[in-house]
Amino acid sequence: MARWIALLRGVNVNGITVRSAELAGLFRELGFGQVRTVLASGNVCFDADEVDGSSDAARTELKARIERALGERFGYDAWIVLVPLAELDGIIAGYPFAEDPAHHAYVVFAADADALHAVLAGAPGTDPGATDPGAEASENAERFAAGPGVVYWRCPRGGSTDTPFSKHIARARFKTSTTTRNINTLRKLG
Repeated sequence: MARWIALLRGVNVNGITVRSAELAGLFRELGFGQVRTVLASGNVCFDADEVDGSSDAARTELKARIERALGERFGYDAWIVLVPLAELDGIIAGYPFAEDPAHHAYVVFAADADALHAVLAGAPGTDPGATDPGAEASENAERFAAGPGVVYWRCPRGGSTDTPFSKHIARARFKTSTTTRNINTLRKLG
């Protein structure tokens, strides 16, 4: 048995409403144990007996099964990222930028290595040290860096929809391959 986190993309925005209680109920109907939703932005923790996380094929099948059920129940083109809970602490611990009240700390999750590469390959150079967390950057600079299957992103508070990197990852080409979470939300999932 493995503990998983399903990160749903695009719920409770643009007319797609998925209430936490209904979401948890669906996961229970699918046969998952210890189901828990976190916040109203599409985060579900659950146990899956049939998938231990070691098989890519089993993980792909689990993802497709959940997406299909979400689409049928809530009437939208569902897309999720599955993260083994065992990997979450490492992702959080790997956040390379200083956290402070003036900035948002985000983690961008990608569907696969190709999607992650596409996000990084086309990312705008927002600061001379943007892709190097150790480099000096101005105090308010937006920064991003590759992590273990994720992209870490730091931006000025209040600017998470109008910075160069935010505009880049908001492109239609990433709609079905990325989803972003605040690091504080991720800490609540653990």
